[in-house]
Amino acid sequence: METAGPRTRAAARLGAHATREEQRKRRPVRRWQRRRIGEEQEGAVFREVVSFTRDPLPARYYDKDTTKPISFYLPSLEELLAWTPDAEDSFNVALEPLKCRQPPLSSQRPRTLLCHDMMGGYLDDKFIQGSAAQNPYCFYHWQCIDIFVYFSHHLVTIPPVGWTNAAHRHGVCVLGTFIAEWKEGGRLCEAFLAGDERSYQAVADQLVLIAQFFRFDGWLINIESSLSLAAVGNVPPFLRYLSTQLCRQVPGGLVLWYDSVVSSGQVKWQNELNEQNRIFFDSCHGFFTNYNWREEHLDRMVAQAGERRADVYVGVDVFARGNVVGGQFDTHKSLELIRRHGFSAALFAPGWVYECLEKRDFFQNQDKFWGLLGRYLPPHSICSLPFVTSFCLGMGTRRVCYGQEEAVGPWYHPSAQEIQPLFAEHRPEGDGQGWVKTHCCLADAWNGGSSLLIRGVIPPEVGHVAVRLFSLHVPVPPKIFLSMVYKLEGPSDVGVALELTTGDAGSCHVGDISTLSAEASSRHSPRPLRVPPTKLARWVGHCGQQLSGGWVQRCYEVNLRGCVLQDLWVSFSRPPGSREQEAFVCRLGELQVVDANSLLSPLPRVQAVSVSRVRWQRAAPEEEEEEEEEEEQRPARLRLSCALHWSYPLSHVRCFRIHCCRATGSPAEGPPGPEKPALLGLAFVNQYRVVDLAVAAAGPGTDGRVEFLVEPVPREGFLVPKAEWGRAALLYSGPHT
Repeated sequence: METAGPRTRAAARLGAHATREEQRKRRPVRRWQRRRIGEEQEGAVFREVVSFTRDPLPARYYDKDTTKPISFYLPSLEELLAWTPDAEDSFNVALEPLKCRQPPLSSQRPRTLLCHDMMGGYLDDKFIQGSAAQNPYCFYHWQCIDIFVYFSHHLVTIPPVGWTNAAHRHGVCVLGTFIAEWKEGGRLCEAFLAGDERSYQAVADQLVLIAQFFRFDGWLINIESSLSLAAVGNVPPFLRYLSTQLCRQVPGGLVLWYDSVVSSGQVKWQNELNEQNRIFFDSCHGFFTNYNWREEHLDRMVAQAGERRADVYVGVDVFARGNVVGGQFDTHKSLELIRRHGFSAALFAPGWVYECLEKRDFFQNQDKFWGLLGRYLPPHSICSLPFVTSFCLGMGTRRVCYGQEEAVGPWYHPSAQEIQPLFAEHRPEGDGQGWVKTHCCLADAWNGGSSLLIRGVIPPEVGHVAVRLFSLHVPVPPKIFLSMVYKLEGPSDVGVALELTTGDAGSCHVGDISTLSAEASSRHSPRPLRVPPTKLARWVGHCGQQLSGGWVQRCYEVNLRGCVLQDLWVSFSRPPGSREQEAFVCRLGELQVVDANSLLSPLPRVQAVSVSRVRWQRAAPEEEEEEEEEEEQRPARLRLSCALHWSYPLSHVRCFRIHCCRATGSPAEGPPGPEKPALLGLAFVNQYRVVDLAVAAAGPGTDGRVEFLVEPVPREGFLVPKAEWGRAALLYSGPHT
């Protein structure tokens, strides 16, 4: 296959000495097709003769049934030592760097670790480009945790990239798992630990390289196999070497040790940090205890941990297996004791609410579980701009783009999960009956698959109620632009307003803004703009207007000097003249906080879109029969799979939306008519695999044509003009006999 874009079109012409076979495969682009190329902002054209020869894909990187790219693990020491970064690995590289957060993970505030262990791992979450899973597991209480561990029973568990992207977006670091179990695990450990330092350093170097390449943050080391004295003697230097090398290559990297093997080499779970396992704690960044502890274990550990109490992660099995203080909906009993002693907590398998309870009640049970823990889980703050979220959970029953429905049907794509709020119920002080509660909701969306549902009551004795959605710590630029998209359900005249809290009140100056009260002098209510600022009209032309689907956009421009933005609130006020209790239901579709000057910077264009790894299949007979019933004259159908690559600076983008247009034509008929682009999916790297795209077979003297469009979605969250999209066309002809 070759390209025939504007810069290389001449190269597509046949050479004087081309063979007849070459002429069949490398036919020149027809005139009308050339003209169309010129109209399409210089998108390259690739030519293909349909062939049904299979080109096998590497099984590690692609699902054997669908050929979709997948996340993977390494099951053996040989595969670990042999692994080197490959072009196929780049699908699994995280887009999102670990977001700045306050307090930093290095602070001595007790932390919360979530260890995700679900049915062996690598379920629907392994599909890098998403899947059509119905009712998948979804985690969204990110502001309440600090560390996410992806756990499985494979030797080297590399976190699926969707989890890394979602966690990093929330300022949560991500660890993979290195686990050795039973007799086979013992033999494996003897192989690299019982020899000289070169053996264990080779393993450590590979673990560092994997974390660095895939852009996650470190490892949980879990050895649950008896070790010889020679092997256990090398565990501390192995941990020290791994920790040192990781921190050199991965800023903020973490290595944690699980409470299993003791210094004698035996597997003896201690359920505490003590003299039998302290040597491992002293050799890495933290210690994850086993789960069958009692309060006396915590009492003893206070002296053992000393100033490193926050580096002791007391294990809590949410399934409540064994002799535990509290699990399931009593997990808060364990958290209360752990926090009272000043330790960090490690919640193991909180997916219990999904695995063991009714799937139809998952969201209610998830909110109940985390709500019971709320008082023991201090949130962390995000401290960077732009701050943009549509509250999408990375799943849904349909796809929506800025109020316009694009597709109907279940979808699941963890990388597409956007920043989630603090889920809580807020009640004003006093004996009033007012309240506000937040829920995630799949029933409607502004952008993505879900929105934030806010229910509440404004009692007669107060004028408004408010709920804090986000904890931030952002040193703000001189001018920020804020936007809120919302809609009220049912007949309601309740006022909806965005409020923000600023810190550094002594030196902070906020222009063109009203202070709510003397008691809350740092909380402000900006005045909405009637029309967008002239310079920003390209981006925010709908401020103050009713949008499709009943959504409304409110825009704000705020001048600040010497301020730190701390919180985002939404306030609900009673209608003028109302004296009655006011109940309301509001959906939030999007919040944006961006540096106004960043919106004036020119956008890069998507460049060098290419099509490769083309694979053709005939449509299944049942598909053909269905289509014949719908339209007897419909051309025969094919299934097209291929790889798209392009060039774009990833630091500028939230994701890419991949579209296609399909058409056929002939010289006599002229160019095909325009087709509305159809969304294929989302990409979070500069590549995408198209899988089993239905296209019409090209007849005699006819070219089939598919155009692929790559739409960048900037971090500021606005639509990009089509002139900045990337594009490439694939022309294909029927196989020659």
